[in-house]
Amino acid sequence: MHTLTDILIKQTGLSATAVTNILTLLEGGATVPFIARYRKEMTEGASDEALRDFEKIVESAKHLLERKADVARLISERSVLDSALKHRLEAAQTLSEVEDIFRPFKEKKNSRAQSAIQKGLEPLADVLEKGDEAMFYEKAKTYVGEKVASVEEAVTGAQDILAERFADAPREREAVRTLMLKHGVLEVKKTKTFDEKGAFVSLADAREKVAFIPSHRYLALMRGVKEKQLSVKMVVDVARIEANIYQYKLPKNAKNPFLFEAYKDGLKRLLLPSLEREVHGLLKARADTAAIDVFGKNLHQLLMSPPVQQRVILGVDPAFRTGCKLAVIDMEGTYLAHEVIYPTPPHNDTQGATAKVVALAKRYAITAVAIGNGTASRETQEFFAALNAKGEVVLPYTVVSEAGASVYSASKIASEEYPQLDVSIRGAISIAQRLRDPMAALVKIDPKALGIGQYQHDVDQKQLEKKLQDVTQDLVNRVGVDANSASVSLLGYVAGIGPKVAKAMVAHREAHGRFTCKADLLKVKGLGAKAYEQAAGFVRIKEGKSPLDNTGVHPESYPLALALLKNPDASPEGLMATFGAGEATLKDIVFELQKPGFDPREALPPLPFKEGVSDIGMLEEGSVVSGVVRNIVDFGVFVDIGLKNDGMIHLSKLSSKRVGHPLEVVSLNQYLPAIRVIGIDLARGKVSLSLVEEG
Repeated sequence: MHTLTDILIKQTGLSATAVTNILTLLEGGATVPFIARYRKEMTEGASDEALRDFEKIVESAKHLLERKADVARLISERSVLDSALKHRLEAAQTLSEVEDIFRPFKEKKNSRAQSAIQKGLEPLADVLEKGDEAMFYEKAKTYVGEKVASVEEAVTGAQDILAERFADAPREREAVRTLMLKHGVLEVKKTKTFDEKGAFVSLADAREKVAFIPSHRYLALMRGVKEKQLSVKMVVDVARIEANIYQYKLPKNAKNPFLFEAYKDGLKRLLLPSLEREVHGLLKARADTAAIDVFGKNLHQLLMSPPVQQRVILGVDPAFRTGCKLAVIDMEGTYLAHEVIYPTPPHNDTQGATAKVVALAKRYAITAVAIGNGTASRETQEFFAALNAKGEVVLPYTVVSEAGASVYSASKIASEEYPQLDVSIRGAISIAQRLRDPMAALVKIDPKALGIGQYQHDVDQKQLEKKLQDVTQDLVNRVGVDANSASVSLLGYVAGIGPKVAKAMVAHREAHGRFTCKADLLKVKGLGAKAYEQAAGFVRIKEGKSPLDNTGVHPESYPLALALLKNPDASPEGLMATFGAGEATLKDIVFELQKPGFDPREALPPLPFKEGVSDIGMLEEGSVVSGVVRNIVDFGVFVDIGLKNDGMIHLSKLSSKRVGHPLEVVSLNQYLPAIRVIGIDLARGKVSLSLVEEG
């Protein structure tokens, strides 16, 4: 019988020792970031992504093993679990196989077959299954009586029993399932309520092969079905299946038409509808996984956007009628001041807006402006471009996604951080903060509100939530968190801490002052030895008692790190032997000592600033523009090129080589210096772009 370890070795490719070690660590309460960073020798250097996959495989494998045990028990209670059946069950590698084995033994209520069985027609069905037409018909006559009114009722009852047997047979289900997955077609039709100008026009009257339908298109189809715009039917070659039944399923010397009709009925009435639901479930699961994976990768890139440090930033939340909200934050991210200006229609008060912005810029020495990309963003950029052209002050600006800013503004977190400020001003602060330190700002917002995926409301919400939590936790710990300045939201993602202890940490430093060393964390209420072990390597304490406290060196390795500082030329072998450390741990310590306080985001290209603005009327096909990637979906990339609407690079225009997914070529917030304009729709304000060189 396959054990959990056997399954994990096969599916992960890790050794038995590594699998056992990882299981032991996880079961002992160790977090993925801690295992990935500080237990490399035990895991063969598995990354946090690999360990997250390991967790999923563990969950799936446990579910499979539990279901096998349940099925074995249930079959034993209802029938005989003979050695052959037991062997098949133990050898099953998927839940579908297990359920196929169990299906004939399930209790079925109110089916036509069960009704026939209750009338005592099962022995007649056994006769029919052998194929002799004459014998079957004669036998059917003997069943006419109190429970069976006629020969026809007896015949039909026997056929119903065999139809259900056929539909429940594991071999038949597997054969038809495989045919459906390999050669099935989704036939899409308009409904009576179809909107000819709606979002599903491009999908209507389409035929999509089950084996090749892209995940994003499947989710789009299902949204169309949900909104009663489309109907989707799964089509297979029924004639081919029936021909196979006739040739291979019927007894060779007795092609009984009653038997053939029973099997065809089982196919059309029971098996195909059942498998259609099952295949839709598989397609949905596959589409969910793909969409959630894209969402996770987009979130990864968004959170890892390089911070803009050493600048006083003006955050701008653009608007028309209600005015643009301004908020100033200093180099440490502390809120300083706010204003409201009305440079956009219908007010067009550029003079008053200029006076307020110049006053703020001079008073607080503003050196950067973050403009939200929502309503009136284009007009607000024009205002700042004109302001810069006058020369009294020059404020380089960049456009940042304001997705989720309104969600943050109205949140409990925002009301606790800025209780004295209006909701609209909190939004401007969020826009400024996400330029200064994207990770610190964005962890305060529900990732689903960040506008960085597709169909996030159509996919499995529990899986999506877990993926986003996992990605955020892994990245926060990879970067490290300042224990003396981080918010409750950010601290809550540190391995071993969580929201409750994070609140206790902030309360502790407010009551007792800053943490002076990592050991001070043990003074926090609720932060015990286990939590400290998990968290200590990921928190940073600047200007603490020990310089090691501002590094990713875990306190358990301080003796080794201090020995290395004292004698940099010491033999690596000798150090490892003396302190019982592995080579991977020693390499990590050396790296941390060479780059104390290193932030991996600093190695990424900085976000571009600009002083002027583009106009769609200035563009023409063949123009070359620059821009920043704002969103990535399966079919392409949306790029901010300084216009009201983002430009679109279709998947086919990302590279001259074949590209399976945009993430193979670009990343979120990536600056693209040279993009060619290949199409302009002035009426709709849309621009088509390309990264493919001409010629």
